[in-house]
Amino acid sequence: MRDAYHEELDSIGEGLVEMARLVGSAIGRATTAMLDADLKLAESVIAADQKVDELQHDLEARAIALLARQQPVATDLRIVVTSLRMSADLERSGDLAQHVAKLARLRFPDTAVPRDLHATILEMGQLAQRLMAKAAEVIITKDVDLALQLEHDDDEMDLLHRTLFTHLIDERWKHGIETAVDVTLLGRYYERYADHAVAVAKRVVYLVTGEHADELQPETTVEGA
Repeated sequence: MRDAYHEELDSIGEGLVEMARLVGSAIGRATTAMLDADLKLAESVIAADQKVDELQHDLEARAIALLARQQPVATDLRIVVTSLRMSADLERSGDLAQHVAKLARLRFPDTAVPRDLHATILEMGQLAQRLMAKAAEVIITKDVDLALQLEHDDDEMDLLHRTLFTHLIDERWKHGIETAVDVTLLGRYYERYADHAVAVAKRVVYLVTGEHADELQPETTVEGA
């Protein structure tokens, strides 16, 4: 019985990793669909979000069943409860990738992003994907130092987000109000996506240590920090 119990705990972790990988791929493909005005790719991202939702529902059902059957305590209870919270962060990340794809579909055959902002949006999309890949690695390895580094990595996303607003408030902005709204929304989607990746990593810190990430500091120095 205990072996089956721990196998179920392990399978919940594997489900979280699969969710992280799916939503990481989704934000990368959604960014490509946006910049290339690729309607087929946008539609595939939108449709694929259902798989993420199904994974979350399945994970929640298994976690709640474990709570009911096994009544875990201490570390095991922390694993189950924290996994439920991580699945919610990952599901929301998938929704945000879907929002990017839906905006790409809405503006097709045009793109919501002016040519002079393509590089910034591309960088935001690539960074979002890297952050989620690192969050997946943290789930697998339970590496607390790596988890704590994600918050430093997120500073780069905040900087890119501010760069977008610098363009929007520039008196030389010539792309109109509708495009300004689109770019504002996109910036928010990427920024929130990154926040969820960081939240996942912070929850792993709590899972491993029983302490909140804000109370700890990474042992390794982050280059440039």
